Amino acid sequence: MAGIFKAYDVRGLYPGQLNEELARRIGLAFERLVTLEGDQGAALPRTVVVSRDMRDHSVPLSEALCAGLTSAGLDVLDIGLATTPMNYFATGHLGTAGGIQITASHNAAEYNGLKFSLAGAVPVSGDHGIPIIERHALGEDPAPAATPGRVDARSIEAEYAEHVLSFLDRSFEAGDAPKLRLAADAANGMGTIYRPLLEACGVELLPLYFELDGSFPNHEANPLLPENLRDLSALVVEQKADLGVSFDGDGDRAAFVDERGEPIGSDLITALIAGQMLQRESGGAVIHDIRSSRAVPEYIREHGGTPLPERVGHSFVKATMRRTGAIFGGELAGHYYFRQNYCADSSILAVVAVLNLLRRSGRSFSEITAPLRRYAKSSEINFEVEDKDGTMEALVQRYATEGGGALDRLDGIRIDFDDWWFNVRPSNTEPLLRLVLEASTPEELAARQAELTAQLGDPL
Repeated sequence: MAGIFKAYDVRGLYPGQLNEELARRIGLAFERLVTLEGDQGAALPRTVVVSRDMRDHSVPLSEALCAGLTSAGLDVLDIGLATTPMNYFATGHLGTAGGIQITASHNAAEYNGLKFSLAGAVPVSGDHGIPIIERHALGEDPAPAATPGRVDARSIEAEYAEHVLSFLDRSFEAGDAPKLRLAADAANGMGTIYRPLLEACGVELLPLYFELDGSFPNHEANPLLPENLRDLSALVVEQKADLGVSFDGDGDRAAFVDERGEPIGSDLITALIAGQMLQRESGGAVIHDIRSSRAVPEYIREHGGTPLPERVGHSFVKATMRRTGAIFGGELAGHYYFRQNYCADSSILAVVAVLNLLRRSGRSFSEITAPLRRYAKSSEINFEVEDKDGTMEALVQRYATEGGGALDRLDGIRIDFDDWWFNVRPSNTEPLLRLVLEASTPEELAARQAELTAQLGDPL
């Protein structure tokens, strides 16, 4: 049972691992976390935002969760069907003590889960918070509160739309340029409810799979996998769209393709958005995933910013953003973080930022990204390795101690040379090592990838 309490959320099979009874107990346990952490100045103390995705079993799980929260004495603002970024926004905007989104993101239909935040949309993670929830959820039921909480329905759509559209550069409305043609793949997930926002951005929308369906009948709602971008890329080419975007299951991640249907790495998108934001806030700090191309920190510096590498994981990025005041951040997984969005990630804000960039530049998406394609880079490659620490230390010995590479242990190991680098980091939940590498030329990349693969084993 405890295996469903993950590094960043709770996630498991329904109903075998996650069911209504456990959801109720998690509601009770969340009250303990709120009490231990305090309301942190919340305008609505002892109040929690609850929302859910489109899976059929998200409804009974939400009802059970609310029963646990209210039994423990917390009030609930139920905002209904929502993306995870909408839950973050509601938590910050309404000033509640926390928020819980019921979703299993891109996982298959038989899964479900819960994502948590505290006041100000501060994330709850395996390093801080989820172990407390797990301990209390799997322990004895506490006595119910003397005064139970209440559940109130609350719409957030209008306020969220105003917030998102405040990021839109409307100067294009005064010109006579044709509308940008945007192909968007919601993958039958929660990105579907972004349709009015996308249309309000003044584009000609070409929607794909915009029907809510938790069985994901067309493809997995994971835009990181190339096979899940094929339909979008085909639509972009067929309809001569200017760009394409694909959302994941709970609408917090986005992947982009250019007008040729070619995928653009999320690290390059991070750099492009950062460059645009630095025009307004020169000298600002920008957080980037340690697996990002060298082109990303180079581009940030070229645009007057300070690049801040960070380990993989939304809780780390958000904490660093709060600590440093960074204006923006991005991860290879397709998460984009905005300081003016409670330091939370938002796929729809990334879309708005890209539309602003395309309109201001007057160039095609491929032309804008071309200057960032400076190096040859691999995707993330997984290897099944039982002795993860021993294998990484062997790589350190060969490439850093003996080979003279510069070693960084921020997240796993990253070893840099003049003309190539690699990062190997362990999975938190599986006996896997994950490899990313980059080199000055495709030939050097192929040679180094073969060399490392020989040491790590057959890729999965």
